[in-house]
Amino acid sequence: MTRPQRFTGQTVVVTGAAHGFGRTIAHAFAAEGAHVWACDVNLSGLNETARLAQENGRTVQTRTVDVGDGAAVAAFVAEVTGATGCVDVLVNNAGGVLGQVGRPIEEISPEDWRAIFQVNVDGAFFFAQAVAPHMKARQRGRIINISSGAGLGISLTGIQAYASAKAAQIGLTRQLAHELGAWGITVNNVAPGFVRSNPTTERQWESYGGEGQRKLVQGIALKRLGTPEDIAHAVLFFASEEAGWISGQVLSVDGGK
Repeated sequence: MTRPQRFTGQTVVVTGAAHGFGRTIAHAFAAEGAHVWACDVNLSGLNETARLAQENGRTVQTRTVDVGDGAAVAAFVAEVTGATGCVDVLVNNAGGVLGQVGRPIEEISPEDWRAIFQVNVDGAFFFAQAVAPHMKARQRGRIINISSGAGLGISLTGIQAYASAKAAQIGLTRQLAHELGAWGITVNNVAPGFVRSNPTTERQWESYGGEGQRKLVQGIALKRLGTPEDIAHAVLFFASEEAGWISGQVLSVDGGK
């Protein structure tokens, strides 16, 4: 028996969709009937995201957007709403460490600190700010932010800005849930554990070596690493009608800690 598509006709915006979680989330919504608009600064990765969707008979619209540029974000959202009339779901997935590695705090430049906040916090703020008027006008909407276990504890890589930015994004989630709830808009957060999902996490995994890898897996209740699909399932739940009375929450998707 074929399961009915939950998001048929809905417009979904996914940021950071050139690979990893973002690509998988974009494909998952497209598979459920949504009109997906995906953005990233990585054009070749975006093209691959679109190509893979097309191979499966689906369409994902892609645009290059720097999420830390408020004007670029506003222009992208205006294009989406101009073409579709609305944004039903926003997934703020763009983020990461931007190639940085753990270093002592005295070695961190202001530029390195701000760059991580720009992509992980500013981007979520700018996109929420851009879609909020459209969601308010329709008295409904879903905003899902992707943080990290680092925002609830510490960064495994020791990157101070990353742990701080993800914690800030969780605070933004809770604040916006209360601000926007009166218009039927829910705002929730998915905090993934360690998942091998992109070149950065692959390098991180290799850096642990065999013993470090075994220790990491043994610290997980389910004794296995997760997949990008595990994260996408949580996002689709928060976006669904079944989650209509859930807001301001952080769901750790980490195999159990």
